[in-house]
Amino acid sequence: MSVQQYVKDLATSAKRASTVVANTPVSVRNGALGGIAANIQLQRQSLLDANAMDLSAAHKAGLDTALIDRLELTEARVDGMLESLAIVQALPDPIGGIESLKSMESGIQVGKMRVPLGLIGIIYESRPNVTVDAASLCLKSGNAVLLRGGSEALRSNLVLATCIQAGLEQAGLPMQAVQVLETTDRDAVSAMVKLSGVVDMVVPRGGKGLIERVASDATVPVLKHLDGICHLYIHSDADPAMAIELAVNAKTHRYGTCNTMESLLIDRDQVSLLADLARPLMEKGVTLRGCEQTVALLGEECALASDEDWATEYLAPILSIRVVVDFDAAVNHIARYGSGHTDGIVTQCHSSAMRFLRAVDSSSVMVNASTRFADGFEYGLGAEIGISTDKIHARGPVGLEGLTSQKYVVLGNGHIRI
Repeated sequence: MSVQQYVKDLATSAKRASTVVANTPVSVRNGALGGIAANIQLQRQSLLDANAMDLSAAHKAGLDTALIDRLELTEARVDGMLESLAIVQALPDPIGGIESLKSMESGIQVGKMRVPLGLIGIIYESRPNVTVDAASLCLKSGNAVLLRGGSEALRSNLVLATCIQAGLEQAGLPMQAVQVLETTDRDAVSAMVKLSGVVDMVVPRGGKGLIERVASDATVPVLKHLDGICHLYIHSDADPAMAIELAVNAKTHRYGTCNTMESLLIDRDQVSLLADLARPLMEKGVTLRGCEQTVALLGEECALASDEDWATEYLAPILSIRVVVDFDAAVNHIARYGSGHTDGIVTQCHSSAMRFLRAVDSSSVMVNASTRFADGFEYGLGAEIGISTDKIHARGPVGLEGLTSQKYVVLGNGHIRI
């Protein structure tokens, strides 16, 4: 059987299962999530052993540090999967409710009902937790899902697949509602994204190359983001201690995530902070690249940044720093070099904070908070399918609501149009 036929067969069976899931009471869908969690707990050691094999192979293959960080499963990260499942389970049912019902002059009532999308394809690299997050969110929102993880995480994902399908079976739902592609053939991605009429939406999660390829090849709708070039701007009215703490956290909490700060902008009225900012960053192993003024102030501790640095998502312990003349210069820099992902301001000035929220056109805009909070779990979504920098359908961390659409519903009592 060809890869194309294999993918089409799995997708077709998942599409049929999506109709069952969409019409299943939320109590059954929640039961499946509980069953998945119980099976992960039972298979915890098998999962960690499989992940250790994936990690060993990744190190031997010379994969980069950021990818290996995303690949690794620890006891704490497995606990995080279980917590995420519990939170999604506790969230309200996102489908079936009628919103904005209003009476018209004709006597009919018009509203909107939130409904599942159908079959969602998720293409991702590394992170095994995406397998669980995607399955839980798609099932809770009444969808089926076709999962294609990276070859580097195949062993981990196959263990998780058995846990997920066991949970589905125990809840009386079709196991085909969550399908994990077992092939590492790159042609599987091309096959999935061209299944118009079967797959209703594709969400690529991974490097820029993967996302650009999917967006270029797809004949089905794609929900995506290309880069996470995130900024933190230290305003002239920022509290110095807060500014340092937020900058260090935004950069060093984790390096390989799309919500990590890659560029720090500092108002010229705050340049006296640079030495105190640089010290804890360098102590954590961060390499600094700065504008001419930053280099003049920090000396040999900071290399001169190129124009390319301002437009680079490092996903590594590297930070570019620019001194800006004022608020407008900071906003203009973000507009020119940012990716529309996450940008924040540190300030004690309320009017400047509100102006920043309006002026910066990103999927998450923050005031006095680390960019690392741009995350579905932290936003109360339980988990996320991904973070969208698109402006149509869904934007920012995509949770349950982003996996649904709406249809108009009309309630009448024998009404005819005159």
